[in-house]
Amino acid sequence: MSKLPLNVGLVGGGKGAFIVQPHQKAIHFDGTRRVVAAALFPDPKVALDEAANWPYPIKGYGSYDEMIAANASAGTGGQKLDYIVIVTPNHVHFDPAMKAIKAGIAVMCEKPLCLNLKEANDLVKAVRKSNVPFAVAHTYLGHWTTRFSRYIVRAGLLGEVRWVDSYYLQGWLATKLEATGQMQAAWRTNPKLAGGSGCGGDIGTHALMQLRYVTGLNVTELSAQLETFVEGRPLDDHFTVYCHLSNGAKALVRASQVSIGHKNDLGIEVVGTKGTLRWRQEEPESITINLANQPDRIYWRGAVSPGDGFLPKDVPADLLAEPTIPAGHPEAFHDAYARLHRSFEADVRKWKAGEAFSADGSKYANVEDGWTGLAFIETAVKSSQKKGAWTKMPKAV
Repeated sequence: MSKLPLNVGLVGGGKGAFIVQPHQKAIHFDGTRRVVAAALFPDPKVALDEAANWPYPIKGYGSYDEMIAANASAGTGGQKLDYIVIVTPNHVHFDPAMKAIKAGIAVMCEKPLCLNLKEANDLVKAVRKSNVPFAVAHTYLGHWTTRFSRYIVRAGLLGEVRWVDSYYLQGWLATKLEATGQMQAAWRTNPKLAGGSGCGGDIGTHALMQLRYVTGLNVTELSAQLETFVEGRPLDDHFTVYCHLSNGAKALVRASQVSIGHKNDLGIEVVGTKGTLRWRQEEPESITINLANQPDRIYWRGAVSPGDGFLPKDVPADLLAEPTIPAGHPEAFHDAYARLHRSFEADVRKWKAGEAFSADGSKYANVEDGWTGLAFIETAVKSSQKKGAWTKMPKAV
């Protein structure tokens, strides 16, 4: 007999919000999850109206407090929520996440985890105490090629990592778009809503997570320059951080939202003692491997041959079985989100059954990864305020 689909609730997402759309599509991707409830807007009347006009029937709530209280201690059937997805601006991440954890509801939260490191500390402690599954939605970890890159680097096929360039470049904030009332620009450039860094918090954290996920290395010390090119903008729109890594290697984590011509240009280059790996999410179907005195190798999702002279014969079977459609039929952004939700679902089902689950960061970013993102941003802000002085990362909680 087929398992009942997991019931999912949305926190935020009304009035034309962007990020809720890829989430809700990804939730329904496999037929094993479904959105059944939502608290879509801070104003209760608007929240209920938005729910009533949702493309498919859902239970609307006037606030996330009401939704969480009504679904505390998720059951095994009916409409009880198995997890919630938080898709609000940054300043409304902490409160619903903490309340859901205490109510025994699993959480997937958009990045960054919250506004500051104090909140992040509290969330890490709460998750550890409750053992509730918790994911941070770092989208690009969901690309199969990201996971394949992780395998190549961590298996030592490039040798020892020497240098990493991890970046996320955009151009959409090259003018003062927030002054026009554009919702996405308005909250991202407001310190009260976005936190201590604009560009760094919004997309620099993606570049950091890509580095950490692929290489397994952590930033130990950094020198940062947070710059604002658009006059009158209170937060950075250009973010450059030089890093020392935990194995002695060096890295550059950089992000820009004023680089005209760039859309969502996230990429990573990992330079090892034996070779280099390059990947860009705007061309997410393949990775390129450069080896000394050899032709470049390009590996495509769904078309990998173990034992080819570079890859060993024992490439993990689960990695080879992971692609959902044949090579040449491109996956994209929504597929990456679906892979995150699929992985999170597996842990939620284990948790509901009383079984052990890992949440070790190998399939999706966990709460500790979210903490690291906040620690990185706060350390970068401190360094930049000291004109790029080398500043050590805080110790993990």
